[in-house]
Amino acid sequence: MSYHWNWGIYLEQVPSGDETYLAWLLWALGWTVAISLTAWTLALGLGGLLGTLRTVPNRTIARLATAYVEIFRNVPLLVQMFLWFFVFPELLPPSWAMWVKQDMPAKEFITASLCLGLFTSARIAEQVRAGIESRPAGQRRAALALGLTEFQLYRYVLLPVALRVILPPLTSEFMNVFKNSSVAFAIGVAELTFVARQMQEESEQGVETLLAVTLLYILCAALANRGLALVERQTRIPGLLGEHR
Repeated sequence: MSYHWNWGIYLEQVPSGDETYLAWLLWALGWTVAISLTAWTLALGLGGLLGTLRTVPNRTIARLATAYVEIFRNVPLLVQMFLWFFVFPELLPPSWAMWVKQDMPAKEFITASLCLGLFTSARIAEQVRAGIESRPAGQRRAALALGLTEFQLYRYVLLPVALRVILPPLTSEFMNVFKNSSVAFAIGVAELTFVARQMQEESEQGVETLLAVTLLYILCAALANRGLALVERQTRIPGLLGEHR
């Protein structure tokens, strides 16, 4: 039995509503972008802080930051999503738990963004740590010998160069955020993967549905790649990082 192609499916009206399948996909794309950018903002800030703390002389602080990274990096993202959505509310005081379960606005969106942000922050923290530790030890000693404090050492010497060094792997992480946002379908967020499943069931046009969603994910990842590539070109230090892309 041959497959019945229908490339006009995107402009057809959804049986259960007044909008078209294309409108469904664009709505889902908006949620995917919103989750990804929210999670990325959290991940970049928290990951940068934790990666820096992993390199400080205070061993207690460094070990705590390392523990965070190991926990969030080694537990699968889907498992973390379920833990945050189903388990975490049960650990709260009864009044808080009731609010989270019943009255919390945009519960699924907030949970997905928080979970994806924390998961990604652990990966970014490792990259920031590696970037800082890639700097010659003489830089630290020379800065301290000039009278700079530890804070000034990181602020003016180590971080400005380290963050430029890790821009290529950060680009990959930014692209991964868009792809990993697909896990949010498991808790009911109407992002691309969630809507693709609904569209496939409603229209019975699985191939066209998956091709459209695939192209939208590729578009998001490509824009993320080009965006950070532009940042890399604008911030590179001539003679230090090699030729830009």
